[in-house]
Amino acid sequence: MEEKIEFTSFQELTTESLVLRMLKTSDENEIFILRSDDDINKYISRPKLKHKAEAKEFISKILDGIIKNKVLYWAITFKENPKLIGTICLWNFSEDKKTAELGYELFPDFQGRGIMNEAIKKVIGYGFQTIGLETIEAFTNKNNLKSRSLLFKNNFSADITRIDEDDINNVIFVLKK
Repeated sequence: MEEKIEFTSFQELTTESLVLRMLKTSDENEIFILRSDDDINKYISRPKLKHKAEAKEFISKILDGIIKNKVLYWAITFKENPKLIGTICLWNFSEDKKTAELGYELFPDFQGRGIMNEAIKKVIGYGFQTIGLETIEAFTNKNNLKSRSLLFKNNFSADITRIDEDDINNVIFVLKK
């Protein structure tokens, strides 16, 4: 019988210039902006937040999801500054915890600087080596060329045989261990 993977002891991750840390209630303003800004959400089909209280509720939901082994969600910060500049997560785990979906978002001022590439490399390594994933998927809008480029750069392949039932404008990318 295979051992059940649990990741309730949240692990902070570090890279050369970044800290991927636990989300905190004090991140409420940044989460509100990330989840309500038109530019950031241009390619994401989710309801935009309208009130800061919704950001606080979202943070509580994420922290609860971590405790229940349903999501791994990191705030992206610079080593020298703990302020959240983006987020990255592994979520939507398969029942056997061998497949997970990668999600990420970054404030526009920080895009195009290699930050998300650095964070993705770390999370992919963590997913495959530490929690034992065999496949990581990412769903991105067909018109989000920056995201598509980032995924290709990290050896993801577009799976043109699959359709995202929730958003037909998404392309499903897959990376196998």
